[in-house]
Amino acid sequence: MNAQKANNTKEKVRQLQRKLYLAAKSNSKRRFHALYDKVYRKDILLEAWKRVKANGGAGGIDHISITDVEASGIDKFLVETQQELMEGRYHPKPVRRTYIPKGNGERRPLGIPIIKDRVIQMAVKLIMEPLFEADFLECSYGFRPKRNAHQALDRIRKDTAKKGWWVVDADIKGYFNNINHEKLMLMVKQRISDRRVLKLIWKWLKAGVMEKGEVAESELGSPQGGVISPLLANIYLHYFDCKWDWHYKHLGKLVRYCDDFVIVCRTKKEAEHALQAVKSIMGKLELELHPDKTKLVSMWDGKEGFDFLGFHHRRKLSETASGQKFSETHQFPSNKAMQKMRDNLKGVFASRSTLLLDVHKMIEILNPKIVGMRNYYALKNAGKQLNKMDWYIIKKFTLWHNYKTQNKRRYARISKVRKIIYNNGLQRLAV
Repeated sequence: MNAQKANNTKEKVRQLQRKLYLAAKSNSKRRFHALYDKVYRKDILLEAWKRVKANGGAGGIDHISITDVEASGIDKFLVETQQELMEGRYHPKPVRRTYIPKGNGERRPLGIPIIKDRVIQMAVKLIMEPLFEADFLECSYGFRPKRNAHQALDRIRKDTAKKGWWVVDADIKGYFNNINHEKLMLMVKQRISDRRVLKLIWKWLKAGVMEKGEVAESELGSPQGGVISPLLANIYLHYFDCKWDWHYKHLGKLVRYCDDFVIVCRTKKEAEHALQAVKSIMGKLELELHPDKTKLVSMWDGKEGFDFLGFHHRRKLSETASGQKFSETHQFPSNKAMQKMRDNLKGVFASRSTLLLDVHKMIEILNPKIVGMRNYYALKNAGKQLNKMDWYIIKKFTLWHNYKTQNKRRYARISKVRKIIYNNGLQRLAV
């Protein structure tokens, strides 16, 4: 596929999305009934494939990978997919259950759909997303176009600076596993009346999970790992956003990133009322706050702080260029995030096979990881933590170098190694 054709496809999809968004924005009560034929449009399926390929990931229960699809022919795959949708023969497969470790020693379940299901989910997402983006509120930042975690963090920093002395730090217990299917579909139906699209979404919710060769039916939840799951999760919690905006925003500022959220309040009393309001709204959604992970945090004197989106938030003294001191909310990598970064870097040095590589190859492997972490974590007050991480990399490199050169003193020549790696282009986290 040449670049011009790819750009034309992307532009056609963008124009359709813009048209749908403006139509939804102009009429908040409009329900869209002619969407299914757009799902199997060739340009939509092609754009969906490109996005699924860019996201990568393993194959589902059929063990067919992205590479396998490419080997057998992308055009052939897309034509077959289109025919299945047009003729009503498409039925999703159960998702493959896998687990990823969490920072607290627990494991988070992921459901991996097959490639075909991922492409069709992406196609439906391309059509659905503009309709709901017209309704979503400013307080929501997660998994939305042109919105990101840094914007949410900036919002928190500004809100806590404006006499936001108390914070409701909340955690929804097993959110993705407890979404009520019937209630979710009622919310989807507020914008979509096309029966065939609604049937697709219902099939994905009920597709089930395969683990150890056995399929378990899905009565609740939306499997994390599905392409469309974050959008459905946002649609479900949009009810929470609206209820807060209509009835409780006088109590505090809500900042939500998918299922993670905080509420910044002025007083302890307002924070207590806010927490009760949240519990009430969650009850209507048949969701529950985690009792051990939900708390009220005083930001008044800097003795307490809270973790959100990988950062610890705490009021501390800062100093102007002229030496004048003032109090502000500092945001720096949390302890859990620091450990996650260390584990990520440690994995590079873990295998003895790396002893066969030279310094240039090791730097080539490490730099993308360092740049990725720096792009996310290098906020204004994160320098101290990122310097620690740079020092950790230097020490790991020194250990690697001394093993490679059979020097029994583990941290011998650390200054020399530091000079070598930075002279050869190793990136730094602290900027």
